[in-house]
Amino acid sequence: MQTTFKPLQIGPLTIGFPAVQAALSGYSDLPMRLLARRLGASYTLCEVMLDEFLVQLKERKRTSHFLQIHPEEHPVGGQLMGAEPRQFALGAEKLVAAGFDVIDINFGCPVKKVLGRCRGGYHLSQPDVALEIVRLTRAAVPAEIPVTIKMRRGLDDSPSSRDNFFRILDGAFDCGIAAITVHGRTVEQRYIGPSRWEFLREVKAYVGDRTIIGSGDLFTPQDCVRMLAETGVDGVSVARGAIGNPWIFQQVASLLESGTPGTPPGLHAQRELILEHYRIAEELYGPERVGPNMRKFGIKYAALHPRYLEVRADFVGVRSFADWQRVLDKWYAEDFPGVFPDGSQHKAQGSLECG
Repeated sequence: MQTTFKPLQIGPLTIGFPAVQAALSGYSDLPMRLLARRLGASYTLCEVMLDEFLVQLKERKRTSHFLQIHPEEHPVGGQLMGAEPRQFALGAEKLVAAGFDVIDINFGCPVKKVLGRCRGGYHLSQPDVALEIVRLTRAAVPAEIPVTIKMRRGLDDSPSSRDNFFRILDGAFDCGIAAITVHGRTVEQRYIGPSRWEFLREVKAYVGDRTIIGSGDLFTPQDCVRMLAETGVDGVSVARGAIGNPWIFQQVASLLESGTPGTPPGLHAQRELILEHYRIAEELYGPERVGPNMRKFGIKYAALHPRYLEVRADFVGVRSFADWQRVLDKWYAEDFPGVFPDGSQHKAQGSLECG
């Protein structure tokens, strides 16, 4: 059965297809974003960047990849995290100058060292500071560029935390925020326990026509369609479920259009995409630095192979392109059917997404 959906809108930008790729610390660099776009993601976000890092960033080869955007990936969002309101505004100006189409503010990261420095999810405990960040960032960014927020449902499940959430939600929209992504876990939960989708449904009903994007526990195409149907959110932000599986966006589209996600990519299709990922990453980082960066992706791609544990173990040992090619020759030479990852690999590993 065909499922209908309203095209996702972020301010003046018509995103269209309602499944987007989240900002993922250490993962959503240009190669990952570009492949997600090619395989159906309508919008992607770069890995979160510290405002003070952006302000001090010089044009050096070793750090130039942080602000690189491929012509194919527009619209693309740049995500900011920090502690001091004025630094956010300065960081936002850097992202605008680099060509990002949307500026996203991170009020959701639950990582302990981030909270200890009064960043990320810590701001959910101080609405006045959070809204000052929103006001100054919105004022620093040209009117035609949307500013958005990523937040969790609260610091914890106390009544005061709930009050703070809605105070920030209302105040942000009043300041001109174009959309808010809401993760269904609290900051205290980090990545433990289920994402509370009923809270997403409550928030969407509360805000009416304003744009809410849902996040949390989106590991399969069925999860994405179910969140859209059960909560009424305007879009879904796929985080850990997209690492090593950019095909998830095609599968969501197929499920919405025809009622079936289709078949998972075969091993030759996987090999072709893995090699393309390596090629793009090598262009970006250089041959000396690409190996360690790509190893973590190979480990995630292994989840689509029918012999996941063995393939994963071999990707762990990859150091060079020769190592990479040996793994592909060993496990991807014959075109066997692939498998749908069930998300258990990501759930067991815990924190990958800073949001």
